Amino acid sequence: MINDTASSPERKRGSGVKMVYDLLRDEILDLDLPPGSLIDEVQLAERFKVSRTPIREALVRLAGEGLISTLPNRSTLVSHIDFVNMHTYFDALVLMYRVTTQLAARYHRAEDLDIIRGHQAEFTAAVQAQDVLAMIATNAAFHLAIAEAGRNPYFTSLFKRLLDEGRRILRLYYQSYNDQLPQRFVDEHADMIAAIVARDTGLAERLGRTHAEQIVQQIQEFLMGGERLAIKL
Repeated sequence: MINDTASSPERKRGSGVKMVYDLLRDEILDLDLPPGSLIDEVQLAERFKVSRTPIREALVRLAGEGLISTLPNRSTLVSHIDFVNMHTYFDALVLMYRVTTQLAARYHRAEDLDIIRGHQAEFTAAVQAQDVLAMIATNAAFHLAIAEAGRNPYFTSLFKRLLDEGRRILRLYYQSYNDQLPQRFVDEHADMIAAIVARDTGLAERLGRTHAEQIVQQIQEFLMGGERLAIKL
């Protein structure tokens, strides 16, 4: 009885940190909180109806992921997107698409295919519904399921980080289509699944590379066209 009472505040505090972290992280990645937005601990505490302690702990986690920054005057802001060094991000992203798809073709198990196909169905439904946030989320889930089928946790962890960081860029990119993603992205996913099922590692790697490179090219053209909206360097 004593142990339960003692641990209860800690469980509640931990739950509060996770709630604040999850919601703020989604709002930042989905651009509901644009880059440069001021983060006010007092306002957040009032909004989430928690003390400032879980707010600060959540902000520390977000800062560790590079999503928020603290200035010398102690102001806290949503981090700007680093367009200048975006090429290094794209290089890593393309590599992860290639290697994870190739490894999935080599090492996948039957149960992995069920998970991958499930995420593909969800992505297809999101595209048809023109639900851009669902598109971004289900696309990431699809590719992470492929990475997990490759059975290299280091690649999976890096790929997850890259996909998370890319959500802000993809949100801008999808806006260029008025949230109507072309059918070819659905078809390319289906081709990747077929190559994985066939255990054709060469084809899987090529499809992963082509899929990633065309997305990168389109995003680059979008950004070079001056379509950064309100996003600042």
